[in-house]
Amino acid sequence: MKTFQCSHCRSLVFFNDLVCLNCQHALGFEPRSLTLLAVAPVPEQAEDDDAQAADGPSRWQVAGDPESEQSLPSGTFRFCRNHTDHQACNFLVADDDPDAYCVSCRQTRIIPNLDMPGNLQRWATIEHAKRRLFYTLAKLGLEEGVSGGPGVRTPVYEFLEDIPGEPPVMTGHDDGLITINIAEADDAERIRRRIDLHEPYRTLLGHLRHEVGHYFWDQFFQDDPQALNDFREVFGDETLDYAQALQQHYQQPRADWQSAFVSSYATSHPWEDWAETWAHYLHLMDLLETAANYQMAFTLKSPEGPFAVQCLDPYEAMAGLAATQDAASPPAAGLVELLNQGMGVSLVLNSLNRSLGQEDAYPFALTTPVLNKLEFVHEIVQRKRSQAGAGEA
Repeated sequence: MKTFQCSHCRSLVFFNDLVCLNCQHALGFEPRSLTLLAVAPVPEQAEDDDAQAADGPSRWQVAGDPESEQSLPSGTFRFCRNHTDHQACNFLVADDDPDAYCVSCRQTRIIPNLDMPGNLQRWATIEHAKRRLFYTLAKLGLEEGVSGGPGVRTPVYEFLEDIPGEPPVMTGHDDGLITINIAEADDAERIRRRIDLHEPYRTLLGHLRHEVGHYFWDQFFQDDPQALNDFREVFGDETLDYAQALQQHYQQPRADWQSAFVSSYATSHPWEDWAETWAHYLHLMDLLETAANYQMAFTLKSPEGPFAVQCLDPYEAMAGLAATQDAASPPAAGLVELLNQGMGVSLVLNSLNRSLGQEDAYPFALTTPVLNKLEFVHEIVQRKRSQAGAGEA
């Protein structure tokens, strides 16, 4: 993800920040423009506004730099109710929006009991990861009505806790509903599960990206026979018995998974292969945008000698490529360059981690078959985005 500059003082600020440390303005993320903004209270007509006195300012406007000609969103805003109630969200809500919650938080249908010790922090941590997911999906045109794109229907979420005497909460997706066990927000518990399951990587954001992959499988393929046929050519026949396939995987995992899959779990069933590949597509898009935003450049060594790499913003690069093609064109060759850059960035990232005595941040090797699957994910995203746009016209 990119960094931001305070709209008032131009200082460096970050996606989840609530206050600019330099000018002390409150910060709010405006989801339609995908911009973090400094905001100031709107002068109220009535000085005896009891609600304002009790809860602080209720209406906000963008605080811009008076010496800059920057283009900023107009109008007035409210903070998401999860900000005013719990300081657990920094998204803004347009004043004319009847919903008290922001476009990300309103997707959450059930939250844990916040009166239980630790649950408020666990829930807030999950919501933060979900907002990062929201940002990436919006950049890809997969959040409805965001940043000028039509988007597609989005999932709903339930964040639940284990209750003694009841079956454990299973993280997963079912017909548009994504469930996350809030224990995954506890670092020690998540690491324990990663070790018990022999996983090289396990994060909250990774869970959300994987599960939303299942959601978008339904959106992309269930009612599109041609897309489904294309999927089967790349990932295999998803009509294989899912429960039996998972049981077989856990009893006898494939030893040769590295040759054609992004993870061992991806070998269990074509649905899981898609979801794992989808998650890695989102990983790489976010990683590359971050690297490009810092104008990252590095040099790699090869048998032909050293070669320099200047990281490209994937969304800007894809927008430029899409402008030269029609919607029916095959995926642009430039995506291969972006994926290669992503692998280079992950190599640098892992090397830096090792120098600090840490495990690899991205402990995966992407073979040619996996790169082909990533290209397919990209192609279907662009195709569905174009179809959604045509439907709005």
